[in-house]
This record gives sequence, structure tokens and C-alpha cells, in this order.
Amino acid sequence: MTPESTADNATPPLGEVGRITGVYLDPKKAFTDIAARPGWIVPAILLIVAAIAFTYIYTTKIGWDRYFHQIAETNTRMQQLDAQQRETAIQQQVKFAPIGGYVFSVIGIPISMLVVGGVLLLVAKMGGESPRYKQTLGIASYGMLPGLISSILAIVVMFLKNPDDFNLQNPLAFNLGAFLTPPPNTGKFIYSLAKSFDLFTIWMILLMAVGLTAASRKMAFSKAVILIVVPWLLWVLVTSGLAGMFG
Repeated sequence: MTPESTADNATPPLGEVGRITGVYLDPKKAFTDIAARPGWIVPAILLIVAAIAFTYIYTTKIGWDRYFHQIAETNTRMQQLDAQQRETAIQQQVKFAPIGGYVFSVIGIPISMLVVGGVLLLVAKMGGESPRYKQTLGIASYGMLPGLISSILAIVVMFLKNPDDFNLQNPLAFNLGAFLTPPPNTGKFIYSLAKSFDLFTIWMILLMAVGLTAASRKMAFSKAVILIVVPWLLWVLVTSGLAGMFG
């Protein structure tokens, strides 16, 4: 008998408010319910709304012009252009950046959930378990809810900080990158790698590990953490390498 069927009879279902608050306050109970009654729409909506709000406030309060001028100063390809070409390229980026932010919010977040759900299904099967995809998708979706907190905090920081001091690439000082000076003083690979070791990312990994144990028959929490951390580290190394080469 799977966790999905046993949990249906063992405990009364949680409402969405109970699930969401439980993710933060009582993850084991929340993910037991999520594994039993998978869903992903509500966390997706919350994260999408937060991402749209962040993009809108950044666009209207701080503006993309400042950000892309800062990026151009450390981008070797941009530095190879003459002043007029560089400014034209920057203004094109400024024009399309908000559109990209909104598109990612609406499309990218659900796609990320679908992909992470698939990865969780794969690592669970590698660990000898056989959850359903809808279970791992639910675990991935609710496991990403720390991103809601980070988005809200980043919006608060935008209102508290001088616009010139707001770092879009690292808006919250909850990662190792906060102890390094941004490129070009620090190599782009090292800076990207350091930013990846983030408190909210670690929180998400731990929540998803709780979810995998809830959806599994006998997987230990420590094993679930390892199974999730390995592909995450590979992803971090690849993205940091790309940032070092092309960032």
C-alpha cells in the first residue's frame, strides 16, 4: 500500500492554508498530506504573483537601465563594442527585460516545477522508491515556497535601499556571495558558485527531502537529502561554468 492511499485514511485532509503554513511550520505533516493528495496549482500561483510583483516594482522603482549599464562594465563582449553600439545594445536589453521578467514569471515558474518534479521522481527511483509523478510534482511545488519569502523580502529591500545599492543578481545577503565583491573583482565562476549556496535554496532542498520521505515507504531523510543534493550540485557547477565563460 502506498503512502498516498494510507494517508487518505489515517489523517483528515489539510486545507490549502494549512498546507502552506505547514510547509513553513510543520513540514512533515504538510508533506504527508501533499504526498497523499498531490497538487501544485496553489503554490504556482503564489510564486507567479510574487515574481510578477517583484518585476513590476523593480521596473518602476529602480529601472533596468542602471542594471544593464553595470553588467556592460564587466561583460567582455560588450566592452568590445564602441560607445554607440554598446548604448544601443543596452537600450534594447532595457526594453525587453520587463517582458522577459513577466514571461518567466508566468511560464518559467511552472516549467521549473515540472522539471524539478521529474528530477525528484528520477532520484526517488534511483533510491529504490516508486512514487507517482504527481506526488513528486506536488513536493517540488510546495518545496519551492521559500521562494515566496525571498521574493517578499527582496521587495522590502528595494524600498529600504538606495536604488544604486540594490544588487539584482544578489538582492538578499543570505548566501556566500554576500562575502565576496562582485565581478570583476571576483571571478564570475567563483561569484556564481558562491551565490548558489543560499539559505533559501538549502531550505528548499530540505523541504523536498522531507517530501520524498513522506512519499516513500522507507527512505531515510539523510538519503533523500543526498539524492537531491547531487543533481543540484551538478546544476550549480554547469550554470557557474557558463556564467564564467559567457556572463
